[in-house]
Amino acid sequence: MKKKFCHADGCFPALRRHFSICCHRHAAQGVRKVEKSKEKVVSDKSSLFYGVHNIYVDKKAMPAYKAGGKYPEGSRFVVDYYKLKEENGKPVKGKKNMIVLMKKDKKFKETGGWQFVGFTGEGKASKLDPVKNCYECHLKEAKDRDYVISKYTDFK
Repeated sequence: MKKKFCHADGCFPALRRHFSICCHRHAAQGVRKVEKSKEKVVSDKSSLFYGVHNIYVDKKAMPAYKAGGKYPEGSRFVVDYYKLKEENGKPVKGKKNMIVLMKKDKKFKETGGWQFVGFTGEGKASKLDPVKNCYECHLKEAKDRDYVISKYTDFK
């Protein structure tokens, strides 16, 4: 039986090619169990995480995410980034502007054993360089947490 894969705002072929991960919408249907973070708003324009975002963590990664330790091969993260806009004087989620994926894969030695892939809000491949745009920051910010920048305490 062929598995279905999707993303919160639709099925993107590029996502299915790179990651066999499902969004929260179909997790209940048994496609693949993921957990979704609370919505995080970062209004500091100098921050790497400026905007509104949600993190999806698969069941293989979750125990290590909670412990802050080494991740098993195949662990997956998806982060949806949205633009920040203002309504009635309050910051709110705008249009989706980026989808970033991480998959623990020992073949990617130049990026610490993680595959990094980025997409536009429409699901098209972005021009992110996995070493310059992803790994170098993860190395600087989270080498001691197996290159995962976010922490479980920020997740819930």
